[in-house]
Amino acid sequence: MGVTRLTRHMFLWSMAIIYMFAFASLYVQIPGLYGNEGVLPVRLVEPRVNGSSLVLEQIHAHPSLLWLGPRLGLDLDAQQAMELLCLAGALLALGAALLEPLRDSLVFFCLWALYLSLCQVGQDFLRFQWDSLLLEAGFLTVLVAPLNLLRCATFRHHDAVTFWLARWLLFRLTFGSGVAKLASHCPSWWGLTAVNHMFEAQGIPLPWSWFIQQLPDWYLKLGTVGLLVTEIAVPPLYFAPIRSLRLAAFYIQVCVKLMFLGNYGFLPLLSLALTFSLLDDDHISYWLGHGKKKRTKSMTSFSSYATFMIVMYLSCFVAFTQQQFGNLLKLVTGPTIWVGVLSLTWEVVAAMLGCVCVRGCLWKLWGLVQWAVFASAAVAMFAISVVYSSKILPEVRQAYSLVERYRLVSAYSLDSRMTGVAGRSEVILEGSMDKNTWTEIEFMYKPGNVGVAPPVVAPHQPRLDWQMSQAAQGLAKQSPWFTGLVHCLLQGNKDVVRLIQTDSAQYPFSQAPPVYLRASLYRYWFTQTTQDGSGPNEWWRRDYAEEFYPAVQLGDATLEAMLNQHGLKEKFPIQPSPDSPLAQVLRQVRGHVQTLPGHLVLWSLLATVATIWLLKTLLSGVLGGRKAKPTPAEPKAKKAKDQPAEKSASASSLKAGRENSEESRRDADKSPKKRK
Repeated sequence: MGVTRLTRHMFLWSMAIIYMFAFASLYVQIPGLYGNEGVLPVRLVEPRVNGSSLVLEQIHAHPSLLWLGPRLGLDLDAQQAMELLCLAGALLALGAALLEPLRDSLVFFCLWALYLSLCQVGQDFLRFQWDSLLLEAGFLTVLVAPLNLLRCATFRHHDAVTFWLARWLLFRLTFGSGVAKLASHCPSWWGLTAVNHMFEAQGIPLPWSWFIQQLPDWYLKLGTVGLLVTEIAVPPLYFAPIRSLRLAAFYIQVCVKLMFLGNYGFLPLLSLALTFSLLDDDHISYWLGHGKKKRTKSMTSFSSYATFMIVMYLSCFVAFTQQQFGNLLKLVTGPTIWVGVLSLTWEVVAAMLGCVCVRGCLWKLWGLVQWAVFASAAVAMFAISVVYSSKILPEVRQAYSLVERYRLVSAYSLDSRMTGVAGRSEVILEGSMDKNTWTEIEFMYKPGNVGVAPPVVAPHQPRLDWQMSQAAQGLAKQSPWFTGLVHCLLQGNKDVVRLIQTDSAQYPFSQAPPVYLRASLYRYWFTQTTQDGSGPNEWWRRDYAEEFYPAVQLGDATLEAMLNQHGLKEKFPIQPSPDSPLAQVLRQVRGHVQTLPGHLVLWSLLATVATIWLLKTLLSGVLGGRKAKPTPAEPKAKKAKDQPAEKSASASSLKAGRENSEESRRDADKSPKKRK
């Protein structure tokens, strides 16, 4: 068993589950977001390519599979093509999660290509940092996964090299986010008050966010220090040559991710999957009860290192100003890259030695060929991942420009600036039939009604609710999609209404669309605990801030001007949807899914996977118990053949026993007591 076999299987299985969640979550939202009459119709940005050009040229110019539909004879419109890609990705990922042979490099390449195709036309709703992270981690998965479907004979000596890229991505994600927090000169991070507002300002808070917000200020400040230390001081341990340091870094990262868990879609799961690169097979075998826990003698060194780093970090707030930190950051960037270079070099050399030690010249040659291919790919991925550094070769920047549109690498700075210091900003939509009486339109997930508790929706990501929270940080003109949302609600588009409320009884304008719509900006704060310590009657308190979007109606000059300005006005009439057999199947599937909220769809998928895994485990246990029964008597020929060997073994054991007894007698005779 290879050194990284179990960890690689855990990583691949996790990536399959994450892909399944990502595709399924997007699928339930496609009609409202990208439908022919959705918020941002995909038909307006569908790639238009020349049918006479070569396929490779078209892929390079528009890396999306949507335009391949006509070439393949698929009679589908743009919305149905997106639904087909999502369903194909979700089913393929489900198969990979349940069947180990499908956790193949070719399967993960298809998943990556499908998600890239969707992101290319996803516009504002598919530009979150975790979408870029999934694309980058998904491409690394292609290098990590084996070629099971082609049944290629392989020794997999390069596993440590390709799997190292996942560790490097985890380092860039964690360390980059930590450095960005201080480099942004955000007063909340430098004043150690960021966590005081973090749980309240989350895109979609959790129910226990209210309780965490009630903790004492000193405890929340300690949490800010712990988060910064975890993201800045701990990541160098990822490349430590001492095993216990890497394991300690794993447990620290997992604990911190659980402490700061939120409704971030599949981002927490993706971050957890990357942390598996810090483990080894011996530790996972210990988890499973198949191995003994190795005793390491370096926990003392880790404790001293952790204490030293915490003290040094706390002293930074006293000894360093923001300008000095910027100067220090410039000095640290170069050595950080060289640490990655040395760590990757070690893995490459170790993999090469493993290939050389294989018996047989042909097998050595085959192993070295594999090593050369995957080592070159790893070096190339590492080179373009440091393109964001100021001290980088021009050749690397040129190579990055060639693959930039494929989103193989990205820069990450999660929560670099803390919002919500003066209160959480929320956009509240209101509708009216006469412009006198206004009724609030409450969303399923984002804060609105002060008496409704925050929901648990992860791993589903309601992208409209998230964008509403992002839009509240700026002006309406900075969010062009908001005009499309207002226009769709005035038209009474049912697909868009389902993004807000799947239960029509909860939508105040289910019988007739509103004549007028407007949006206001409010400031939200969590309420405080009661004196008796009971749960809150109201979870939020809010104050009106300002107007966000003026009152408009269909045909309004202001609304028409905004639609034209943002390119949301249709110049040509919408063509009727095709009625091909495939289109009919897609409509039937959509009819069964559209009545359920997105988070219930994903939880149902998770329950399905868990049930199938449980049945497989029970069946394997029953079959394993049957195989463990005593085997029938062996054939006589085999017994006759084995009898001489058994006789000779018993004879030799008797002879050895006699010799040992004779030697013991001689020693006894030579002893002083015996002589006397």
